[in-house]
Amino acid sequence: MWTELADEETIEETSNALMTRGVHVEFYKTKDEALERLKVFIPAGATVMTGASETLKEIGFIGFLKSGNHGWNNLKDKIVSEKNPAKQLELRKQSTTSDYFLGSVHAVTRSGQVVVASNTGSQIPSYAYSSNNVVWVVGVQKIVNSLEEGLRRVREYCLPLEDKRMKAAGSDGSSIGKILIFERERLHTRKVTLIFVNERVGV
Repeated sequence: MWTELADEETIEETSNALMTRGVHVEFYKTKDEALERLKVFIPAGATVMTGASETLKEIGFIGFLKSGNHGWNNLKDKIVSEKNPAKQLELRKQSTTSDYFLGSVHAVTRSGQVVVASNTGSQIPSYAYSSNNVVWVVGVQKIVNSLEEGLRRVREYCLPLEDKRMKAAGSDGSSIGKILIFERERLHTRKVTLIFVNERVGV
């Protein structure tokens, strides 16, 4: 449960529902295709920030971003490089208005609602309002039948896996601090893009 790839009919239904809610949808068969799309999707000179995302790691985007083989302004790198806690916090706040904010989500309902859970909530301002371009890369195994099921997927599937992963990395584990239920995008000044990948990527 919650790991099987959605079928073609479900993907099409979900994509159509997302588009009626103001979310632009693209579909790629493989994670390699999705990575190549992102390389040309973001224009040179743009400020780029990422949320914590296993999906972006798995498709190779985090590695590409760190490589510097692009013309973007990598805000995440500046944040990590800053050792002064107060200055780092200020940079994190500033990053919420990045030109492009990339990440993933935890569930997408067939009716087009998007569910994002976060420990700190750091990515939620950008997703909800402050970044003019939001890009979510999502494996089609995250499509669920209803909002109720999406919230269950977050609590019963995603959280235990993330908690285990973080403890294995030496931290105290994870918890849900905030949940964003994204119903629709109404601002014409923003573009929200969801890239479906027909592979199991991310949690």
